[in-house]
Amino acid sequence: MDKLDEKFSRLGTDNAPGQEVRQREGAEFQALLRGETLEGRPVDFSHGDVDAFPPVDNALAVFSEGYHQGGAQAYTEYRGKAAIRHEVAKHLGTFTGSPVDAEEELIITTGTQGALFLAIAACVTRGTKVAIVQPDYFANRKLVSFMEGELVPVQLNYHATRTAAGLDLDQLEAVFKSGVEVFLFSNPNNPTGVVYSREEIVRVAQLAAQYNVTVIVDQLYSRLLYSGEQYTHLRAQPDMNSDNLLTIMGPSKTESLSGFRLGVAFGAARLIQRMEKLQAIIALRAAGYNQAVLRTWFNEPDGWMSQRIIEHQRIRDAILDILHAVDGVQVRPSQAGSYLFPQLPDLVVKPEEFVRILRVQAGVTVTPGSEFGPNVTHSIRVNFSQDYGATVQAMQRVATLIQRYRK
Repeated sequence: MDKLDEKFSRLGTDNAPGQEVRQREGAEFQALLRGETLEGRPVDFSHGDVDAFPPVDNALAVFSEGYHQGGAQAYTEYRGKAAIRHEVAKHLGTFTGSPVDAEEELIITTGTQGALFLAIAACVTRGTKVAIVQPDYFANRKLVSFMEGELVPVQLNYHATRTAAGLDLDQLEAVFKSGVEVFLFSNPNNPTGVVYSREEIVRVAQLAAQYNVTVIVDQLYSRLLYSGEQYTHLRAQPDMNSDNLLTIMGPSKTESLSGFRLGVAFGAARLIQRMEKLQAIIALRAAGYNQAVLRTWFNEPDGWMSQRIIEHQRIRDAILDILHAVDGVQVRPSQAGSYLFPQLPDLVVKPEEFVRILRVQAGVTVTPGSEFGPNVTHSIRVNFSQDYGATVQAMQRVATLIQRYRK
């Protein structure tokens, strides 16, 4: 393997969500795909089901309006059409509690994944020390490694407390003190669904200011909060240096607009400028016609978002009831988002083999915990933004197989 092959191997997309190696083990697996041998249909928990949770009704009409504008919408500024950026900036400023300058501090990207790539590329080069949370979103460590940054893990003890995410703040300060230049994390956390407490976010802001650390925070699921949960925005903290912060959001998950590949990054103008230069080279811009759909974001009909939260919480609670009945399974209720990250008991097969068994014997696809960190290999991530009935039946099959294969 030459140096470039080795570098690209760090991206490891074989088991990334949406790209699992779905092995076709003969007639048995083909029958499972058709639902012939299952009580219920196959379910892919590696990503949400936009058929079960469709976008707002006018998404297609707004896209069509953008299409009929022709070149004016197709060929926007590299960072996105100014009029749309101003609308989005106003909503984000209200939502996060801190104003956003649409001209200097915001870029529309090709999904939040595109925003993450541009943000990391704007901050990380060979040898840059980057603190990442474990576990956290699978692309974080892969992209940092690809950019030849130095990964510095910080532990998230998410099973230890129900009132905070469980970030080891002493460890965070120690790695900041050791020369870390960038801190990268998701809030709500992907894959566990935990939300950082106000005390944790305040402390992150203080430490970042004290040690001059640039922070990239992925807030993709910050609108999908379950009953009683409070969310603290990092950019609204007085101690957070706005020149050292990038926030990433988008309508792809909670709002089911993933097919339009829309995201935004907002914050430090110097970093947004770097991101625009890179986007201009690799994609020119987020797809022009698609940008128009951002007009639906934060403009959903009255009650639309609250109903979506209620429906997701119902599915979450049903899964928790099933998993809590299985001896040895440890799972923390997600406070936000559409993920659960159960830790499995000791099994008679390796974790990666059990993931394959779920796929072949139960028609259930999950994302292995190894995608999210080296110390959570006995966990699986379940995206429960799915049809309620199909989800319950699928998780009952999962529970049966856990019991069958546990030591």
